[in-house]
Amino acid sequence: MGYIDDAFTRLKHNLEITQTEQNLAKARHEAIRDFVRSHWDLAEDFLTGSYRRDTKTKKLKDIDIFMVLDANGPQAGFRDLAPIQVINALEILLRQKWGAAARDGMAVVIPYGPEDEVMSIDVVPAFKRDNGGYYIPNPSAGDWIATNPKRHHELSIAKNADCDDKFVPFVKMVKGINRELDEPVSPSFLLEVMAQSLVKPPIGRYQDEIVLFLATAAERIGDEWPDPAGLGGDVNAVMNATQKLTAANALTQARAIAERAVDLEDEGQERAAYDEWKKLFGNRMTRP
Repeated sequence: MGYIDDAFTRLKHNLEITQTEQNLAKARHEAIRDFVRSHWDLAEDFLTGSYRRDTKTKKLKDIDIFMVLDANGPQAGFRDLAPIQVINALEILLRQKWGAAARDGMAVVIPYGPEDEVMSIDVVPAFKRDNGGYYIPNPSAGDWIATNPKRHHELSIAKNADCDDKFVPFVKMVKGINRELDEPVSPSFLLEVMAQSLVKPPIGRYQDEIVLFLATAAERIGDEWPDPAGLGGDVNAVMNATQKLTAANALTQARAIAERAVDLEDEGQERAAYDEWKKLFGNRMTRP
């Protein structure tokens, strides 16, 4: 194994959530779930998002919790309210214990501070759909939208198995690049959705796969990327044409750096190649 291969092994490790971080996250999200359960009747509550799929990059910018209200419980009438009213009710409830809790889009966010290992937790109210999946409030449009994060998790597990457990680390790497570039691709879940389609098993060296992915992602960022669960709209619908062009340019520039790094490695200039990769991964890329 060469110098750059060793660096990527270390990168993979550096992108993993440590046991200490997991313990802190667990204590916090369980406290929130217990508190809501003690006040509202829930059909179920569970973790969602990239933390649940193990594709979250550090620091833990946010952890997502679905609070699925019992359709026959005291809060059943929330389903007939405007989404903003339900979010407000959840915000009022959480502020009883977490005074800084604040509404943000379709969630109520409990912040812990920018220097904290777990920066925030997003709490999302939901109702079960009769034919699978869930409804969550969409205050900006004044309606409820369908989603199925459990299906997203199943797809990630299956893809990772097909790729000999290399898919999840790969997704963390491309998300790490996106974060280092100040997140031109939004939401970061879009990168995961694109990878589901663009990455084909067997996965080769991470260096080569990153070059291929960045090149194709730059060309296709403006394509329609529907919800993998087949319920929601296009995952990149939140980006306007200008933002998509900005993201495409950023991905193209990242591809050029990655290609230069691979070329330098092929020429035996591994230290120089390392310096190029560090431009994309920052402090997550450490010397072997």
